[in-house]
Amino acid sequence: MSSRRHKAAPSMAAAAMPLEELERWLQARVDWHPAATSIPMLDGYVAAIVAGPVSMSPLDWICPLLAIDADAFNHGGTPEFAAISAVVLRHNEISQILSTTPRQFAPMHRREANGNIDARPWCQGFYAAIRLRLSVWAPLLDARNVNHGLLLPILLHCRDDQGRPLLGSPRSGRETEDFLRNAYLDIPAAVEALRQHWMPIRYARAH
Repeated sequence: MSSRRHKAAPSMAAAAMPLEELERWLQARVDWHPAATSIPMLDGYVAAIVAGPVSMSPLDWICPLLAIDADAFNHGGTPEFAAISAVVLRHNEISQILSTTPRQFAPMHRREANGNIDARPWCQGFYAAIRLRLSVWAPLLDARNVNHGLLLPILLHCRDDQGRPLLGSPRSGRETEDFLRNAYLDIPAAVEALRQHWMPIRYARAH
């Protein structure tokens, strides 16, 4: 099994679409409603898959992520397969980092024109992956749950289907603005904490 994986890895890397090209490809597919339309959104989505409560078949999460059919996995040499390969590489990279050197995990955020980090697309991608298995994530979405705080650095950047803040409108004021501006700094630790929280449950489900 392991030798087969090692043989497959180089071909997957060779087939993978560069991230800049992948973003353009995603944006051209907006009418198909992919779960991500940018690399930060894709990165957040994949991080949630790695750190989440259940192991999922690649078909079950990559197809909605890229808005492709399952048959795309069977045909190498296509843009769809190149996109799949890029996603798998990032998934494996995040998994490896969180398993061996979690402090080195760095979400792919973008900077705004004023230099501030914009964590909203990444967090929205993470939340899109949560919604794939909403019933399993539900305990941590309950504000009464003692572990709800693990998701707060992510959820406070998210919006619902009507474009409203997922956690409600924040209080106005300089203190709130400063908090929101710097909340992204807690996201890497939150992702690792979520992975640790779900690991016993995920392992038990897998077996």
